[in-house]
Amino acid sequence: MSVRVGTCSWADESLSKLWYPPGVSSAEARLRWYAEHFDTVEVNSSYYALPTEEMATAWAQRTPPGFVFHVKAFGMMTRHPVRVEQLPPDMRSEAEFDERGRIGRPSRQLRSAVFGRFLRAVEPLREAGKLGGVLMQLPQYVVFKPSSFAYLEWAREQLTDHHMLVEFRHRSWLTDEHREQTLAFLERLPATYVMVDAPRVTSDNVAPTVVARTSDTAYLRLHGRNAATWNSRGGGAAKRFDHLYSRDELSEWVGPLRELAGSAREVFAMFNNNGRSTDVNGNPFAQAPANAAQLLELLKES
Repeated sequence: MSVRVGTCSWADESLSKLWYPPGVSSAEARLRWYAEHFDTVEVNSSYYALPTEEMATAWAQRTPPGFVFHVKAFGMMTRHPVRVEQLPPDMRSEAEFDERGRIGRPSRQLRSAVFGRFLRAVEPLREAGKLGGVLMQLPQYVVFKPSSFAYLEWAREQLTDHHMLVEFRHRSWLTDEHREQTLAFLERLPATYVMVDAPRVTSDNVAPTVVARTSDTAYLRLHGRNAATWNSRGGGAAKRFDHLYSRDELSEWVGPLRELAGSAREVFAMFNNNGRSTDVNGNPFAQAPANAAQLLELLKES
């Protein structure tokens, strides 16, 4: 069984402060050290600002052959509002923004230009054979309805032949009524369905855990199961995804991942529980890499 396990960022604050050993402090050193422990990672910074070709070239050079980067789409690409300063300076004149400096409804031309800039930036990873998928993490207000399907079809065209990964953040896509249609739609696009492990609650902004695949790739993101903080005000992502998986919780995934690996070409399990915990001696540690290493051990044991 071959399952590739990694974390959703190698530069998250919890990793930077707690996981890397003393002396491993530069961006180059950290990525090299990360790649000694895991063979895949998600690029999270690309959601907040468009990456550059120089960045992607450096990432490719700092990792060994076979390493895989999945790159999170820039916010505008997934219909998230962005601030005008998040755009490259030469693109800002094309943007219409509100009094708070937010671009909520960009023109189709600007959004298309952003897709093009993004793809040019990640081309060095593709040329090096290290580009996995482009992660389209949809916001919770993109719900199951015709216009949402139409947008995903348009986005698929913009991504040309790049591998498209789609994560839903509203449960309407995966209800008993809509699940079959949603998965069949992704298969036709084509795009890879992103499974999620999240709190077992019935809030609309928590997609249920559905084990399935719509391409020859199976992709799982583990967000933690902290129901108490998922919808709490303040604290942001660090608070929402603050959860240390227990051995029993991780063991729940060994069987499904084994089954997926028996039929899929690739299987990825990516940890996004980017908080911190303390060991029995009170020493803090980063949750995501600890759980990623633990899952790898469980998979080896099975």
